[in-house]
Amino acid sequence: MIIDEHFSLLYPDEETKRRHEKGELRPNISAEVIESIGLGEYLELKSAEISEFFTTDPDTIRFRQKVFRDIKEVPEIGRALTSVFPILSDIIDLRRLDSAGGESTENYLTSITEIELYISCIEKLNDGFAGIRDRVMSETVAKMIDTISTLTESDYYKELNEKLSALSGRVREIKSITVGVNLDGQLRPTDAGVLSINPLEFKSGDIIEKILSFNFKKDEYTCIAPLVPFDRSQNENRRMALSHAFNSAINDVFKSSVKGWRKIVNEYVLENTDFLIQLMPEIELLVKGARFVSMLEGEGGNVTMPEILPGEEKAFSACGLYNPDVALRAETDIVKNDIKFDDDGRIFVLTGPNRGGKSVITCAIGSAQIMAQLGLPVPADSISLSPVSSLYTHFPAESGDTIDKGRLGEECARLGEILDKVDGDSMILLDESLSSTGAYEASYIAAELLQSFSVIGCRGIFSTHLHELAARVDEINAKCREFGGVGIDSIVADITDGKRSFKIVRRRPDGKSYAKDITDKYGLSFDRVIDRIKNEK
Repeated sequence: MIIDEHFSLLYPDEETKRRHEKGELRPNISAEVIESIGLGEYLELKSAEISEFFTTDPDTIRFRQKVFRDIKEVPEIGRALTSVFPILSDIIDLRRLDSAGGESTENYLTSITEIELYISCIEKLNDGFAGIRDRVMSETVAKMIDTISTLTESDYYKELNEKLSALSGRVREIKSITVGVNLDGQLRPTDAGVLSINPLEFKSGDIIEKILSFNFKKDEYTCIAPLVPFDRSQNENRRMALSHAFNSAINDVFKSSVKGWRKIVNEYVLENTDFLIQLMPEIELLVKGARFVSMLEGEGGNVTMPEILPGEEKAFSACGLYNPDVALRAETDIVKNDIKFDDDGRIFVLTGPNRGGKSVITCAIGSAQIMAQLGLPVPADSISLSPVSSLYTHFPAESGDTIDKGRLGEECARLGEILDKVDGDSMILLDESLSSTGAYEASYIAAELLQSFSVIGCRGIFSTHLHELAARVDEINAKCREFGGVGIDSIVADITDGKRSFKIVRRRPDGKSYAKDITDKYGLSFDRVIDRIKNEK
């Protein structure tokens, strides 16, 4: 029985998978973006690049959602897939060694080990899937379970097991070989060869006693004298020469029988193992995603499957959205927010006090978009969104080439690169950009950027300390409307009763309240100085 080589847990059909492999239907979301948003350690894969699995195709996302729902609701699936992952890794390592080894006994024995691993993998999956078929909802997970069940019940699989057991038993029993050497009249070696392969190791004996008694035949497994090249005093070249001679002889002994076994491996097992090897990156993504979601739920965070809307709607509407990285790291209650992009605001200017949650909500939006386009649940109570064609970030930590360009030059160069790449289906997340220059210059450059992003038609967040920029939103919108730009609006990280609430509200900022908050926090207010002077008198 040969498995369908196009079987996939992440793609609904062969054509969709082929298009993704060619780079179509795949958004530009780089590893650097994932890292900057805070998801790097949670979604890092060993068997593939995570960026290979993003998709802009709503049908593919919905297909994955069904698969992931099964893995989440039927935990036996995840446990079974997790159990075979190290086995598949071992198979890949064996193949890597085997490809460089040629036709040798070592490689023949490697093929036996691969089959043992393959059978172990199938058995673990079959045992793990036992009794869960009726609880599975997605067709592709059901197909995988049925395939594994059919494999284990097939006559060929049973015969394979029997042959493996017999051959591996014989091979594992080999502990030593008996070597014969012909001598001439002067006791010089003329010919040498392997006489037998033995199930027992030879033992070192009392050489003097054997010689004196001339008793050389009572125990064929007792050595009366070691071969010189294996003596500890001999150099490595002499050891290797004898080892090579023995290996060549053993190869000749095994060549016919094990080579026939290798043919079975090539014709049947390798093709069926390929089915599992090809699934390995997909399995890792699903298992890693399930573990990530479980961690969030363990911290009291809600997760939900997003409603996927057409790309042309440019939608993003979330209730109870939170930052997953903060939820897992911070020792405080999870703060949730409602965020909605609409015709009045596809781009938001986000202002607020320092450490008031601006960066947190900016990354939360990016996290939700990224997780959704992998097909995973997202950290929110409810959410609907459209896939994006690309996601770009510009955070202070990303500034690098400051020696040649200076901080402002580096920021502008990076922003220019984003501006050249972004399109109407992109998302941009800018956090404290242009903070390296004065307010006047920064506001001017930021206004130009906002106008450009608006006319391009993308959506996103411009988080900034420039409160006067948010105050100019109406002026910027008026200019953008002449060119058909999307709406720009203001949102604020709020302060309630003088304290940071970490709640995001949609309104214009009050710059004075933030300035007062900073002066009070650091003891810079005039009133405080007056009070101190009065107290000193």
